[in-house]
Amino acid sequence: MSAATTLAERARHAIEVKHSRFLALAAPVATPEAALAFLAEVADPAATHNCWAYRIGAQYRFNDDGEPSGTAGRPILAAIDGQGCDQAVVVVTRWYGGIKLGAGGLVRAYGGAAAECLRRAPRRELVTYAELELAYPFADTGAVHATLNAFGADKADERFDAAGARVRVRLPAAQLDALKAQLRDATRNRVRLSEPDAPPSPA
Repeated sequence: MSAATTLAERARHAIEVKHSRFLALAAPVATPEAALAFLAEVADPAATHNCWAYRIGAQYRFNDDGEPSGTAGRPILAAIDGQGCDQAVVVVTRWYGGIKLGAGGLVRAYGGAAAECLRRAPRRELVTYAELELAYPFADTGAVHATLNAFGADKADERFDAAGARVRVRLPAAQLDALKAQLRDATRNRVRLSEPDAPPSPA
């Protein structure tokens, strides 16, 4: 299975169907709030419709914005999923041209504009991150920090007490096992490792 991707940057694609203009605007988003903020930013109040959809992991929403039910928002979501895109929002704005397209024509126009916008957009791979908590004696601080730096792990919440040091780190989940092995070797197995209960976070 190929890794999930998201957009590397915002993208746009315009088409015209029977004098109606459709403009698809897409953006990478990490939260539903960011998706709705993008919608508020790019929706044209003077347009006939601003239809949209987003997919963020298991979370998704779509809206037909006055078009017949199922002819706009759902095809946009289907385009996002069909392009294998995650953490993305697409807004397709329509300026009515005077000729009705029918349900099938609307589905093709909205879905097609969204799909082509995403197909042309630059992508980046979505990396799943994991967190790890370390506890170790003061004497091993240098070895632990050197190992964490070698893996490019982000350090946070470092604390010291009478027993030694504790630190929470974040790194790509794919590197977790290698980091654990390297830490054990570097400290002669004196580092204690635990994974927080929170699930790994994609980014």
